[in-house]
Amino acid sequence: MTIIFYYIAFGFSWLVALIPLKVLYLFSDILFPFTYYIFRYRKKIAFENLRNSFPEKPEDEIRQIAKKFYHHLNDLLFESVKMIHLSPKQLALRMQMKNPEIFEDLYLRKKSVIAVIGHYNNWEWILGTKPFVPHRSMAVYKPLNNTHFDKFMIKVRSKYGTEIIPMRKTLKTILEYNKNNVLTVSAFIADQSPVWEEVQYWTTFLNQDTPVYLGIEKIAKKTDQAVVFFHVQKIKRGWYEIDIIKLFDEVSGTVEHEITEKHTRVLEQIIRDTPEYWLWTHRRWKLTPKYHKFNGEKNEQGSRSHT
Repeated sequence: MTIIFYYIAFGFSWLVALIPLKVLYLFSDILFPFTYYIFRYRKKIAFENLRNSFPEKPEDEIRQIAKKFYHHLNDLLFESVKMIHLSPKQLALRMQMKNPEIFEDLYLRKKSVIAVIGHYNNWEWILGTKPFVPHRSMAVYKPLNNTHFDKFMIKVRSKYGTEIIPMRKTLKTILEYNKNNVLTVSAFIADQSPVWEEVQYWTTFLNQDTPVYLGIEKIAKKTDQAVVFFHVQKIKRGWYEIDIIKLFDEVSGTVEHEITEKHTRVLEQIIRDTPEYWLWTHRRWKLTPKYHKFNGEKNEQGSRSHT
């Protein structure tokens, strides 16, 4: 049954991707009342996230941000499907890089780079920036549960010249390239929600207690890589621009959690400035310190009972 659903979904997506983006944006506008008013796709989650993140904002403003977000979310849906037929050249034209000289300078200095991104604007189209980066490009991703869709997404993403690395193989792959003196740029999505067993650090993000992965900081220090942030800005529908924000040239002198706090604060400010482009339907705060502590104690008790 799963394979049948996959082929139906693939065939439909393949046909939709043939339609020009201008027409797809008309479909996006038509889809808005269905996602926002009728099906109310994760609307409760989106509004809860917005209210908790901006307790100072009146309800009318929260509602306006939500509506803008759902318009953008529909655009993202069609832009992602369009990648099936978008060539590397076409995508590079739509995802320009404002200051590629930062990568050129780091490459000449023989520095590998960790590029931090968030679920902000179109993070999938960042794959189109490969022509602006002299390093070997890699993108870290969390594999999908459905193996058919997972293989399909890897195939679509890989055609833009970026190596797609499963999250659990990230360190091994980076260390291997580092050992062979291959200069790399590795893109990490920093605002993923960890499973409770992997929570090692909590911070305040958008007014809420938030668990944050420490992988970016640990790998940067272990391999002495520079750290930058990809600020994706929407110029207009279907056209984006990336501003490279250099966070750390050298990481050896940083204190514990300094790198993590820095990229978290940068993303937080970007969201505060223009909130409608962040993924508010994401269950970013499904874990709380209380939940984490309870399950940690429960796990320890279970372990002791079996010894």
